[in-house]
Amino acid sequence: MSKVDTFRALHHDRPPGDPLVLPGPWDAASARVFAEAGFPALATPSAGVAASLGHEDGQTPADEMFAAVARITRAVDVPVSADVEGGYGLAPRELVERLLEAGAVGCNLEDSENDVLKDPHRHADWLAEVRAAAGDRLFVNARVDTFACGVADPGRAVERAALYVAAGADCVYPIGAPPDVLPQLRAGIQGPVNVGAKVAGGPSPAELGALGATRITFGPGLQRRAAQALRDIAAGLVK
Repeated sequence: MSKVDTFRALHHDRPPGDPLVLPGPWDAASARVFAEAGFPALATPSAGVAASLGHEDGQTPADEMFAAVARITRAVDVPVSADVEGGYGLAPRELVERLLEAGAVGCNLEDSENDVLKDPHRHADWLAEVRAAAGDRLFVNARVDTFACGVADPGRAVERAALYVAAGADCVYPIGAPPDVLPQLRAGIQGPVNVGAKVAGGPSPAELGALGATRITFGPGLQRRAAQALRDIAAGLVK
């Protein structure tokens, strides 16, 4: 079975309360740590990678992001999905080829730009082009940014998710969705649902799974937690 087939299979036939947990490596060293811990797959966070490269979130040049993803995929044997934000303005075919060249088995694609939601129909058309270019070679996780952009109505997220699934998305990610609306989202969305979790505090991955999450990611939370640990160590060294 290919890595992308393995990755896709990990999202299906999961019992409630047992979501796929995907840590987010920001460099090759962190990827090795997560793989050695036994996680079956990984998903890079764009903000965490940006921080490791000295950029603000959303400011990483495409070439640097793809190079970072390639270093991560080379470092581990498990499948790696890559957060490539809004696609960096690349045509769908070029975006797909660059992801494959970097060794990624999947991608995370946002439906907002500068905190403004994109037209969902046009975005769905673009996702359909990405799917057509990728075939079955990539697992497409379509982010739904309604909650992140201040739209609290779960119905709006469900509407966008339906368009993206129809366009060929393998999974949808209503980023920032409050835990109490997850059952409503789960009931209205066909296919796997990605939910973001906190590294400390908040519902556990198992609890989020029981509410409807198929898979769990942490955004830049793990990178930020590691950076804080390093700050604590550094502070002790200068005393």
